Amino acid sequence: ATGYVGAPMGMPHCDEAGHIMCDMVKPDGKISKHCIRTAHAEQNAIVQAALHGISTDGATMYVSFEPCFTCAKMIINAGIKRVVCEKRYHAAELSRIFFRQAGVKLAVLKNEVENYPGQ
Repeated sequence: ATGYVGAPMGMPHCDEAGHIMCDMVKPDGKISKHCIRTAHAEQNAIVQAALHGISTDGATMYVSFEPCFTCAKMIINAGIKRVVCEKRYHAAELSRIFFRQAGVKLAVLKNEVENYPGQ
């Protein structure tokens, strides 16, 4: 299955309806902005697999960045055993810890963090 960052099915995307921005407090106390209108690509891929009857048990997931904490928990619960990502995510420490504890292998191809506004 494939997934993308986007609004829930049948709802307008941010490009059409605008972002719903929320302040997120990081473990170090810093505040970043996060759009809560969209579902992450990892979430959409897991949902698409379920909708189409595709098992994710033992699967490998390929993503652009290390998954956020919410996506990491979904990946673990979906039975995915390996995650391959291109770059690091600035707030993925808890994801890494949970992956280690759950036995999910994480491969990062480039040891660099993607920077974006509001991070």
